[in-house]
Amino acid sequence: MKKTIKNVVFTLIFLTLSASTAFLAYLHFFTSDVSELSGEWTTNLDMTQQAAVTAFSWLQDIEGVFVTLEEMEVCMQELTIQVNLTFEQTSLSKGTFHCNVVQESYDACRQAAYEALAASFHELLAERLSMAGYTGSMDGEAMEALVTETFGMSTDAYLMSYGPELLPPLEELQAHYDGSGTYETAEDILTRQFDSGGSDATRVEYYIRKESSLILSEEIGSVPGGFSLDEDSVIYTLQQPEN
Repeated sequence: MKKTIKNVVFTLIFLTLSASTAFLAYLHFFTSDVSELSGEWTTNLDMTQQAAVTAFSWLQDIEGVFVTLEEMEVCMQELTIQVNLTFEQTSLSKGTFHCNVVQESYDACRQAAYEALAASFHELLAERLSMAGYTGSMDGEAMEALVTETFGMSTDAYLMSYGPELLPPLEELQAHYDGSGTYETAEDILTRQFDSGGSDATRVEYYIRKESSLILSEEIGSVPGGFSLDEDSVIYTLQQPEN
C-alpha cells in the first residue's frame, strides 16, 4: 500500500514538474520573444513610388512626358530613408524608447532622387534640342554642361530649387517619427507616450515580434508619404542590426 502511494505521489510530482517545465519553455520561446523589445531597431522608409509619381506628374505639367510611370520608378530604385528606434525595457511590459530619422540618410535619398530626375531631364532637353534642329553632342555630359552654363548651377541643384518636391520635408518626417518617451505593451498592442506632448503625444500601434523583425502597423494617413499596404493600416518592418 505504501509503495502504491509512493508511486502515485512520485507520478504526480513528475507530471507537475513536466507541466511546469513545458510552461516555462513556452514562456521562454514564445511569450518572451513577443514582449521583449529592448535593443536598437532600424527601418528604411521606401520613397521610390512617391518620388517617381511626383516626378512623372511634374513632367506631365511641363508637357515633357516621354517615359511611363513604370520607367520612372525603375530610374528611382532603392530610395529609402533610415529611421532608428531604440527600446529599453524597465519592467515586464513597460519601458522607454527613443526614435529619430537619420538626417544623413534623408539627404542621400533626396540627392539620389534628384539625380535620377536630372537624368530624365537631360533626355527631355536632348529631345527638344533635336526637334529644334540642334546638331551638337546631346549625351548626358553635354546636357549637363549646357544646363550649368544656362542656369549657373548643376541640373540636380536647379531641380532642387525650382523643380518638384520629390520627398516629404525632413521636418514633416521628424515631426512624426522623432521623439522619446515611455511605452507599454499589452495583447499585441504597443502604446508609446511621447514626452513632447501635443495631439500626437500618444501613439497606438499593433506589433508583431518575430525573431529579429518588429512589424508595426497604424492607421492609414498617419505616416507622411502614405506607406500603406492595404486600406486599413500602414505597416513598416524594423530589423535589429547584426552585431
